[in-house]
Amino acid sequence: MAVADLLVIITGPILGAFVSTYFPYSLVRFTPVCSFIAALLSAATVVSVWLTVTFTFDRFVAICFGKLKTKCCSEKTATVVVGSVSVMGCLESVPWYFTREKRFIIDNVPMSCMYKQSFHTSCIWGAFELIDIILTPCVPFFLILLLNVLTVRRILFSSKVRRGFRGNNNGEDHNDPEMENRRKSIILLFSISGSSILLWMTWVVFNIYKRITDIQSYTSFTDPLFITENTSRMLQLLSPCTNTCIYTVIQTKFRQELTNAMKYPFNLIVKLVKSWKVLKCFKH
Repeated sequence: MAVADLLVIITGPILGAFVSTYFPYSLVRFTPVCSFIAALLSAATVVSVWLTVTFTFDRFVAICFGKLKTKCCSEKTATVVVGSVSVMGCLESVPWYFTREKRFIIDNVPMSCMYKQSFHTSCIWGAFELIDIILTPCVPFFLILLLNVLTVRRILFSSKVRRGFRGNNNGEDHNDPEMENRRKSIILLFSISGSSILLWMTWVVFNIYKRITDIQSYTSFTDPLFITENTSRMLQLLSPCTNTCIYTVIQTKFRQELTNAMKYPFNLIVKLVKSWKVLKCFKH
């Protein structure tokens, strides 16, 4: 999931926006490369979203079905699922390569890329775009929300039973580590669902509106629709980043490892200074 999220950042903001804008004669400006980057960005986004679904399902099984945990939540199963999702995401994104055409020609070399005219007028492309929006992100977000609700329901039920066994019916369970972990799980699950839906919502609504109203071009860079499209795209690209950050930063072990990594250079300097002092004393 982290690799897919990283590919989204590399292909979208870096290659698709920064490099193509500030390095106009770079390799990414060639039409075939530009079209490939567009397809790769779509594949990385699809894989990222659906891996989030599989991770959510993995947590759902681990929490709600303890007996299936050893069978389903294994390294072998994870490898098969990640590989299958990656292959299917790449295959589903191949048609996006053929939605682009050259924007202009320099020395008989096709440069840059833009949507083909048929992409805006063809019913086939329209159906493909609608199916693509349904598959990513509508269906994944519905599954994530459903699985999270069921998982939280299970956590709350288990917490109620646990409080009953502990004889702590007044709700004062602040000293119970297990209850604290369950609270963090609930916050994690709803943070993922809420952030993903909010960040994708503008992009989904705008693309549906754009297809219905048949918007093909903009009058200027200050056009409100142009600004809305780019803003919605920016928010959509932020979604994979927030998912990874929420999943990792909220984990105690990850925070400990991150703290150790930040302290490592300073600890290394301290060790070198101490070694230098010991060596200097030895010479004297």
